[in-house]
Amino acid sequence: MDIATFFGIIVGFSLVIGAIFLGGALDTFINIPGMMIVMGGTFAATSINFPVNQIIKAFRAAFYIFSGKMVTPNDVVNTMVRIAEISRRDGLLALENIKTENAVLKKACQLIADNTDPMMISQTLRIEISSLRNRHAIIQDVFKKMGTFAPSFGMIGTLIGLVQMLTRLDDPASIGPAMAVAILTTFYGALLATLLFLPIAGKLKSRTQQETLHLEIIFQGAQSILENNNPRIVYEKLSSFVPPVERRNERG
Repeated sequence: MDIATFFGIIVGFSLVIGAIFLGGALDTFINIPGMMIVMGGTFAATSINFPVNQIIKAFRAAFYIFSGKMVTPNDVVNTMVRIAEISRRDGLLALENIKTENAVLKKACQLIADNTDPMMISQTLRIEISSLRNRHAIIQDVFKKMGTFAPSFGMIGTLIGLVQMLTRLDDPASIGPAMAVAILTTFYGALLATLLFLPIAGKLKSRTQQETLHLEIIFQGAQSILENNNPRIVYEKLSSFVPPVERRNERG
């Protein structure tokens, strides 16, 4: 589990709820019509803006940020070094038998086993990276748009509440509570956007950058193995992707 994501959301909402408790009763911040306007309006606008399959993919990706296995650049570097060792010991064709759940790594092993021209590997890298970025950009855009829609619908709810309040000006005692209810929808929209939708989009962007770096390491490693499958040389080249203080060669 990605502890940082889980911790951030829990702590963020806990601090907001705690502040509400310290300043008054929690039930004063509960307004069902306001929630309906903000949440219903946000999801409705998102459904208009994106195809259903893209929205489903976006929410699946949101769950991934909580449970995705964290793979570091060091892990990828050392994986490529082990592949270099296998290719040097058993020959390039032995890489066809490499077992991995990473489809891109499997493709790289196949390209090496086929003794593919390094230029073709480079072109394949660019296609893979471009495709990954395009897919992830759409997913990130879903949450960015939701982060835009939520505050907007919060303002719409506030305007509705103000109109309803103005129709009751003949009762001064009701103006204060009515104003509080009207402002709550803006609170809901700002809270969802600031503490949920936009941070999720940011975390997905971070994951995209990380996966792009992993692709670079995999394909640079594949090129190095074809050019010179000395594991030590492969490591020295690929370790440049990792900050010096974080480098860790598992092969010694």
